[in-house]
Amino acid sequence: MSSPPIDRKTPALAARLRQLWPSGADKPPARGKGLGTFLGVFTPTVLTIIGVIMYMRFGWVVGNLGLTQTLLVVAMANSITLITALSFSAMATNTRVGVGGAYFIISRSLGLEIGGAIGLPLFLSQVFSVTLYAFGLAESFRILWSGLPLQPATLVIIVGVAALAFKGAKLALKSQLPIMGLIVLSLAALAAGVAWGERPAAELVLPADVSFWAVFAVFFPAVTGVMAGLGLSGDLRDPSRSIPRGALGATLVGFAIYLTVPVLLVLGADGETLRNDPLVWTRIAPLGALLVLPGLWGAIFSSAVGSMLNAPRTLQALATDHLAPRRLAETERQGGEPKVGLIVTLVIALGAVFLGDLNSVAVVVTIFFLTVYGMVNLVAALETLSGDTSWRPRIRVPGLVSLAGALGCFGVMFLISPIASGVAIGVEVLLWLLLQRKKHSADWGDARRDFYEALIRWALLRLARRPMTARNWRPHVLVFTEQLERELDLVRFAYGFSQGHGVLTVARLVVGDLLDDQLALQRQTQGMQRVLDQAGLSAFAEVNVVRSVEEGIIDVAQANGMAGLESNTVLLGWPNDRGKLVEQLRVMRRLERLNKSVVIGRARGSAFPREGQRRLIDVWWGGLQRNGDLMLLFAHLLTRSPLWRAGRIRVLSLASNELMQKETERSLARLLDESRIDAEVRVLLKAKEQGLKEIIAEQSGAAEAVLLGLATPAAGEEEAYAGRLVELVERLPTFFLVKNASLFVGELVGAPPTSAGPALPTTDAPPAP
Repeated sequence: MSSPPIDRKTPALAARLRQLWPSGADKPPARGKGLGTFLGVFTPTVLTIIGVIMYMRFGWVVGNLGLTQTLLVVAMANSITLITALSFSAMATNTRVGVGGAYFIISRSLGLEIGGAIGLPLFLSQVFSVTLYAFGLAESFRILWSGLPLQPATLVIIVGVAALAFKGAKLALKSQLPIMGLIVLSLAALAAGVAWGERPAAELVLPADVSFWAVFAVFFPAVTGVMAGLGLSGDLRDPSRSIPRGALGATLVGFAIYLTVPVLLVLGADGETLRNDPLVWTRIAPLGALLVLPGLWGAIFSSAVGSMLNAPRTLQALATDHLAPRRLAETERQGGEPKVGLIVTLVIALGAVFLGDLNSVAVVVTIFFLTVYGMVNLVAALETLSGDTSWRPRIRVPGLVSLAGALGCFGVMFLISPIASGVAIGVEVLLWLLLQRKKHSADWGDARRDFYEALIRWALLRLARRPMTARNWRPHVLVFTEQLERELDLVRFAYGFSQGHGVLTVARLVVGDLLDDQLALQRQTQGMQRVLDQAGLSAFAEVNVVRSVEEGIIDVAQANGMAGLESNTVLLGWPNDRGKLVEQLRVMRRLERLNKSVVIGRARGSAFPREGQRRLIDVWWGGLQRNGDLMLLFAHLLTRSPLWRAGRIRVLSLASNELMQKETERSLARLLDESRIDAEVRVLLKAKEQGLKEIIAEQSGAAEAVLLGLATPAAGEEEAYAGRLVELVERLPTFFLVKNASLFVGELVGAPPTSAGPALPTTDAPPAP
């Protein structure tokens, strides 16, 4: 036997927004104004939980599963919603939940992009819920009036519900009090029918015609009204007090009723009747339809009213956060009804009537609500597990409990409908991607930072316990710049050297006193970060006050990074005068003691190619200083970056005779094969009368990047060595001089024997790699 259509019970979510908005729209209502716990939270929540499925599907559930498994279904479903109620109650006692309810919680904890991705489909789901409930109410009227035209009746019901909502939330909620009375009357009638009616033979375990999970999927929407009161958070007099009391009270009352009704149904009807008669209540209760149907109609009507109240508030909240047209947030007065949003909701709900069969839409509506519940539980779990110091709720829920609630919500989604779940998640991911492209400013912190910090701490503690090896080594580059806008190409090369996976820091040194102008330093840092972001470079900017540039480089290099993520490579720009180059060479000697490699480079002209354009990278190999492994690695990583992906690497070396030439070619070819680096090898015969700088200029003058090795000059010889460097690179537009001082000198890719190439004469040039 196939399961009947699932009658969805939409939770009444909500939303006017912004606790922190300067307009004051989220300020608490003045004392004496606003809704209290009973009318503002308990009533809408319990009326949304106690709904159509209890009247028209509970008998079918009991008839297919029997009493024992039905009670298990009730306990499992209510445990998920109870955890959800505990999660958002904890948040309500930690900080004031502003207008917007669940949307407020998600957007303030996970950001506007995720909040918008959930909030926009949530609004549409609430609107469609109005139409769905109106259809259900019109269909139920056919019990007494079989010829009732369905679509016209639905339109009239929607207009009536909207007219009630236009009068204000307080009046609309007061109208639900008689409905609660009708529901209580119907429950009393069921109990009376069981007590004084004719009882069938006891059937505590009934034959199951459908699977347990199929029945669970039919029943679960009955308990998804737990956030109805949360949706009216902006209308509450004291949200932090009313939300936990009203929501938890309504959830527990609903749980108790759902544990009682199956027992009454088993005692009041046989299994065949329970499975096949949707209106079995009217057979058990005295006076039948007279006492039961008003409760059924009231349950459907109250759900429609709840959705009509909450949909425009969700839209208003989105508009306040600039995720919808601003005019939709307008009200006639502070705390008044969002009349424009109500009109939009009414128009869409009326239009949805002409879609005809909304059964498939009903499934997606429920799935969207479940994503909201799951995200609220996830937010509570992240707040707790991340160790957020501002997380101090009066109701404490263990993080693992909230996480279990989130997993339960997402699991139930796929139990109800894998296809609808995929559609809902796909829509939300698409909205998130679209919202990510827009810049949304917010003046509040969110839980994402706390979660990232907790995750980083967890990773760093474990990273510190793992030994560093050549296999794991990657460049974490610290770049020193004087004027970032002019040296962006240098930073781009640093980004390429780390392949975008290492930690890249761009530092500027300011010589002076730290007490001079701290705010100016913050503005400079923010300005540098903007330049990096606009250039598409994932890097950290910082400005440091130092007493001298030379000492500042050492101090900043020592302090940069932590716990295995320290900078291991320092990149310095090519200076304009020889004196500064001498300073850099002195700094290099000290950085070498810190096991930090040093790169001195210049990027001139159109250093970066257009995508797909083939460019040449030359690596000059010598072997004496064992810099070649790092230069090869830099060249390889550079070709892995998007703009240099079509780059070609040449490894060049010099030999004094043909025998040495062939031996060097074999050694370099073996090295490249073992290191899995694609490069061309060229070993040149050097004539005695040829100068090194002329050879390099001739061979690499047209290369887009040239990598050369650096030696460490002895103390007092920096001036002479700087002179030879200036002569060597004067005809190269873009070059990098590399000193490998890492812990893996000569071992990163396995350096060939020193016979792989002669040392470049120190009289003509710096020692070769």
